[in-house]
Amino acid sequence: MRAHRMSPHVLDQAIALEPAGDDLWRGRTHAEYANFIGPYGGVTAAQLLQAVLLHPQRLGELVAFTINFAAAVADGEFHVRARPARTNRSTQHWVVEMLQDDQPVATGTAMTAVRRRTWGATEAEMPQVPPPQDLPREAARGVAWVRHYERRYAEGNVPTEWKGQGGPSSRTRLWLRDAPDRPLDFASLTAMADNFFPRLWLRRATQVPIGTVSMTVYYHADSTLLQATGTDYVLAQAQGQGFRNGYLDQAGQLWNRQGDLLATTHQLMYYKE
Repeated sequence: MRAHRMSPHVLDQAIALEPAGDDLWRGRTHAEYANFIGPYGGVTAAQLLQAVLLHPQRLGELVAFTINFAAAVADGEFHVRARPARTNRSTQHWVVEMLQDDQPVATGTAMTAVRRRTWGATEAEMPQVPPPQDLPREAARGVAWVRHYERRYAEGNVPTEWKGQGGPSSRTRLWLRDAPDRPLDFASLTAMADNFFPRLWLRRATQVPIGTVSMTVYYHADSTLLQATGTDYVLAQAQGQGFRNGYLDQAGQLWNRQGDLLATTHQLMYYKE
């Protein structure tokens, strides 16, 4: 009897990298994570991050990661260069870039560290929302990448009418997880941090050219907590902070169902009139 070989999860296919030299990896964009223009930024971030996670010189676990989207990522092959800029006794600082045709299309930095047990507390309060099973699942629509997340909105879904009059708040709260299910890890958590549609759409209900310029993720969870969260839902919240002169920023949080703060995230976007 022939054993059945399961295919890798679509996210693992998308972030798969192969060595291409010292500090260099080769990968390809994945059609299943296509966005309006180019690939979904959350997966691009996970691809850059994966080069750090795979690096044989990596020290400790992720603490922080920033990606800057320097140009549109074209469909097809890319290279990721990741190098440790400085290694201390318990911390390590990384410089990362994605290249196409030998030109950078995304740059980034990361910090890894050996986490040590200390006193800890969480001042941020987990939003009080209905459990995911009590909320309807969003129907897959629009761009391809949305199909690969199960999303259940408690507040702040995409406008159903684009009449130029939004609400007084840009806050979104939703439960989400990979579809199909996939155990949570640093790569998938990073991709989830970019899961929020533009805050401007909630405030104005107007579709204008818009895109992410920079995204930072701070990881409050270690790998043990991510493994404990497993394939369960993550509660994600995002809210804009300032909208002015073609740029806006948003702050977000990601929690597990048990009330553990997994990560906080900040994002800068451009928009045009």
